[in-house]
Amino acid sequence: MFTGIIEATAEILAKTESTLTLTRPASFDDIKHGCSIAVSGVCLSVTSFAAASMSFDVVRTTFRKTKLGSLKVGDSVNLERSMRAQDRFEGHVVTGHTEATGSIKQVTDEGLVLCVPEVLLPYIVQHGSITIDGVAVTVADITGDSLTVAIIPITKKETTLGSLKEGESVNVETDILGKYILRSHGHR
Repeated sequence: MFTGIIEATAEILAKTESTLTLTRPASFDDIKHGCSIAVSGVCLSVTSFAAASMSFDVVRTTFRKTKLGSLKVGDSVNLERSMRAQDRFEGHVVTGHTEATGSIKQVTDEGLVLCVPEVLLPYIVQHGSITIDGVAVTVADITGDSLTVAIIPITKKETTLGSLKEGESVNVETDILGKYILRSHGHR
């Protein structure tokens, strides 16, 4: 489980059709084989690491269904290690199971306007939580298939959200609690 509070960003060092290798932030000094790390919102397991890098196996479906498939060597990703039971819970419940990709419609001073697949709309509520590229953000407004998310200055500075441009894709995970509540009330 994750919280959507990004700890670091990393650069893609190498990518094959089944692996992803990233720079290893100095603060990730406690990782080991099998650790779960959210990479721009996608939960991946560490398969190997060195002092300055860490690698992950990635199945074709993950590359195809998330923005990880379109990223290239040199691109940056957001990172969050999985939450430990004794940690403070500062974001919202994030599973790292990206549901779909959305696209950036507009970049504003206050945040981002993005289009999301219609299938996700029942799970998104105004002033609720959503995860964009692994970052926990608040939904400021919903209009049709577009939603506006608020991005505070520190988030723009310390995550990849501050460098997004119109037309780019983003990984989207809706609030898991909302999904279970709707499911319990017969919505599928």
